[in-house]
Amino acid sequence: MKQFVVLFIASLFTVTAFAQKPPVKFTAETHSFGKIKLNKPVTKEFVFQNTSNQPVVIEFATAECGCTTPDYPKQPIAKGQTAKIKVTYNAASIGTFKKSVTVKFVKYNAPVILTIDGEVTTPPAAKGKVK
Repeated sequence: MKQFVVLFIASLFTVTAFAQKPPVKFTAETHSFGKIKLNKPVTKEFVFQNTSNQPVVIEFATAECGCTTPDYPKQPIAKGQTAKIKVTYNAASIGTFKKSVTVKFVKYNAPVILTIDGEVTTPPAAKGKVK
């Protein structure tokens, strides 16, 4: 039984070692839009820097639903350079939201998860005289 426990713990360390995080540093990985108006899309630019000694390439950036659209650079990002991932949320329904975008870099197993949240509200009713 002891051998099983030791092997299990060793396998956890092995899996963790292979789940390499990409050598990039984001200025922020989350953003709160606060209250936004219905049917008014909002965009956040997530800025990151390549902290490695070689270029990095984004393999993909995928949103969890069709209401969120990521736009990312397709070319390699040179060492020390900064780049942006634009995340646009289409505020088509009223209520609170929390959405994520998974960003995967070539040669690195662990993705970066970017998160946006906020609350979509209705515009105030127009004031005026009713005839």
